[in-house]
Amino acid sequence: MSEQIAGRSGFTPAYLDRVGSSFTDFLGATAPDLLPGRRPVPAVPMGEMAPHGTTIVAATFDGGVLMGGDRRATMGNLISSRDIEKVYAADSWSVIGIAGAAGIAIEMVRLYQVELEHYEKIEGMTLSLDGKANRLAAMIRGNLGAAMQGLAVVPLFAGYDLDAAEGTSPGRIFSYDVTGGNYEERGYASVGSGSLFARSSLKKTWRPGLSADAATRSLVEALYDAADDDSATGGPDSVRRLYPILYRIDAEGAARLPDAEVAEIAASITADRSAGSANREA
Repeated sequence: MSEQIAGRSGFTPAYLDRVGSSFTDFLGATAPDLLPGRRPVPAVPMGEMAPHGTTIVAATFDGGVLMGGDRRATMGNLISSRDIEKVYAADSWSVIGIAGAAGIAIEMVRLYQVELEHYEKIEGMTLSLDGKANRLAAMIRGNLGAAMQGLAVVPLFAGYDLDAAEGTSPGRIFSYDVTGGNYEERGYASVGSGSLFARSSLKKTWRPGLSADAATRSLVEALYDAADDDSATGGPDSVRRLYPILYRIDAEGAARLPDAEVAEIAASITADRSAGSANREA
């Protein structure tokens, strides 16, 4: 297309030529300053000055996968937010949970959502689950400079594999490191400051073939245990009515669980532990 025709339409050739299905590549060619990894990196570590998201957990169940996250963000030794959202639907069949520098992570999630939608519109089909995981790895790799200055983003990704072979679990989980390394997890996974405690909890409560309800309780209990030992992880807060955000992804797609359902599970866990404490004292 000629510059003259492009000029009359009000768009430059980059907007009108079909150069690929990656929105990130398109943005890198037309407005690279809008990409999180292309911005100037501060000369000194900035990690303590930015709010950080904390604990994200995920687990498979018979027919899909679940992901959950607490609601607390910290800045150094202070609580910067009590009601941040850390788990988002990436598209109809996948979810992403964020840990690390909250501002950069949320921006990366929004760009990733557009990336998947752009691919679907250009190609006329949904990107495979492995393709989605690899696209996210490339975006994390682009943030490596900021990560070296304390502004790391380390998400957890999970989805329902529409191309899963018969007899295999369609629910899959992927974890990452700050360099963009992509690792598929088996059964369950956790990231963030409380991940050690959450993983220990999941190790005791998760098992292959769990029902969706049992796996949901297992995730809420893992976040409860993480909050019990990690000051940066927020537990269920019945006073402010703040509860972990949980997403379930199965053959029907990705759906956020109602707060009332999560609150009921959290209340059941609290009641069971209170009863256990009372029995020990007796």
